[in-house]
Amino acid sequence: MHTTDLKKLPRVDLQLTALGLGCSQMGGLYHAASARDVEDVFASAWAAGVRYFDTAPYYGYTRSEHRLGTQMAECARHEYVVSTKVGRLLRPDASVAPGDGGWVNPYPFRPVYDYSYSGVMRSFEDSQQRLGLAHIDILYVHDIGRDTHGEQHAHYWQQLTTGGGFRALDELRRSGATRAIGLGVNEWEVVQDSMREFDLDCTLLAGRYTLLEQDSLTPFLDECLRRGNAIVAAGVFNSGVLAGNTKFNYAQASAEVLTRVQALSAVCAEFKVPLQAAALQFPLAHPAVVSCLTGVHTAAQLQQNVAWLEQSLPAALWQTLRARGLLHPEAPVPA
Repeated sequence: MHTTDLKKLPRVDLQLTALGLGCSQMGGLYHAASARDVEDVFASAWAAGVRYFDTAPYYGYTRSEHRLGTQMAECARHEYVVSTKVGRLLRPDASVAPGDGGWVNPYPFRPVYDYSYSGVMRSFEDSQQRLGLAHIDILYVHDIGRDTHGEQHAHYWQQLTTGGGFRALDELRRSGATRAIGLGVNEWEVVQDSMREFDLDCTLLAGRYTLLEQDSLTPFLDECLRRGNAIVAAGVFNSGVLAGNTKFNYAQASAEVLTRVQALSAVCAEFKVPLQAAALQFPLAHPAVVSCLTGVHTAAQLQQNVAWLEQSLPAALWQTLRARGLLHPEAPVPA
């Protein structure tokens, strides 16, 4: 497997590299990122052949989009694919402080959820200006779902469905302003709900199809494959618990999760395989998955991810994981 391997979206004439760069860290997620850090990470990704970049207005309260736009300004437009998101409008707010939302040094804008027709259109236009782009390849609806919104989910779901959010996305797709549309979420159930309402081209699914958990495998990924809804697998380290820390879904991992991680790690150790390499390569074996998206703080971390993705892993590793009940019995594995 190589970073530069390309997979085409079934419904759209668009190809993504096997490894994509998630740009939340350009917004300073949990760690400060200097302009030089951002430049070094982007240059390292580009040199490695990464040509898919994902951002969002929410990341750093617009800082990530500004920074990514600056980096891409020096690249030929046809050479890369970029995605961003709608669902939050960023309103000027001088009270924004360091650490708000987990961003070390956010710009002075406060996110406000808005999935309506006008909200989607305004968000898209604002992103065009921050990124410096006339068209944006993929547009995701960001963080719609019950886990995010709780009792408010019905309200925001109404904005997206009967309130015109999906209609706005369709207009943007038909006009060519964006080439593909979908969801960027942490819960697969809301994607399934959305596919019953609207034709999705591509979904960024964070943390729900990983070496650690495959509850989304069937019937969800089967339906995505049937409908041509390509999956970008993000959060493949499950917030870091598969990469050496104890965070799972942005919180402290439970004892049950840590026990399962230890079991996965033990099998990898038997074959002298880094757990991270198995975690990066596993999702890409599913035919619905077109890219694996990771975020990094440094160029060195980017280069390490490339090495893990391209490392040759023995078939016996996957056979042993399955035999010990650590993989779904029907989960595809790398050849």
